[in-house]
Amino acid sequence: MPNAQAMLDTYPREFNVDAGLLARAIESLVECANTCTQCADACLSESDPAPLAKCIRLNLDCADVCTTTSRVVSRQTEYDANVTRSLLEACITVCHGCGDECDGHRQHMQHCAICADSCRRCEQVCRELIAAMT
Repeated sequence: MPNAQAMLDTYPREFNVDAGLLARAIESLVECANTCTQCADACLSESDPAPLAKCIRLNLDCADVCTTTSRVVSRQTEYDANVTRSLLEACITVCHGCGDECDGHRQHMQHCAICADSCRRCEQVCRELIAAMT
């Protein structure tokens, strides 16, 4: 997803936030969505996926929220700060929950460790973007 910055560099208007931070947020959101999708799939492939139902559900919820948020944050023309902020807050909430759940499986499943780390990075950059918006 290295095109986020390149695309923002071509935008004909000014941004309300730092373009570098915006690009990092877009890239982190897309990465987190993909990582969560892959983690859910890996959990389903474990020998006994039933105890991982909550993890799988949170992975899929996180992937959906991050995907939607990345798309909304990518559109800057006449954006509504209240909508963007609400989605970023939802992302923070779901990334936090998914990160916590995956952390609980970290010792036994490397895919959950990778996912937890991705969720933590995404949560942080979403917080930074909200702070820059105010």
